[in-house]
Amino acid sequence: MNEPLNIVALKSQDQKEFEKLVIHFEKQVLNLSTYLLNNKFEAEDATQEVFISVFQSLPKFKGDSKLSTWIYRIAVNKCREHIRHKTRKKRFGILIDLYERTNLNLISKDKTPEEKLFQDERTNTLMAAIESLPETQRIAYTMHNLEDISYKEIAESLEVSVSSVESLIFRAKKKLKSKLETFVKNQ
Repeated sequence: MNEPLNIVALKSQDQKEFEKLVIHFEKQVLNLSTYLLNNKFEAEDATQEVFISVFQSLPKFKGDSKLSTWIYRIAVNKCREHIRHKTRKKRFGILIDLYERTNLNLISKDKTPEEKLFQDERTNTLMAAIESLPETQRIAYTMHNLEDISYKEIAESLEVSVSSVESLIFRAKKKLKSKLETFVKNQ
């Protein structure tokens, strides 16, 4: 974005300034939501809810953190709400197919059926391994490794220290390595 956002106009809920904010942050929020929720449609819903919440809360934005950090915090909280809701649904027997949960299309059209099947299996295994991480580890890992968000911004978004974020990501990588090594050995 070439021109900076006008915080005063945003706080007074100026429509044009808010549209600029949405254009600027929509892709990052959607990507983060997709990685955290592993479902394109839920991620789109969560993204919409994030921007509704941002619009409603802008007058209360104090500026103690960067605007992006504040938006990421709202996004993480909305995704957590969706995860809790999905977990409650699963308890009642609604199972979601792994193919529907992943939005990754890493398969090239020039691969053989066997290569496509193996790529599918690898993608599903990786997504399942990430999803199996404890919630805070999964969020920190996803924000840093898949969205390239700094440790400092992750710490502010999760309301923890930078060293806690480092620890969360280290433990997440260690668990993923262990889970994925098992998969590789079985191939």
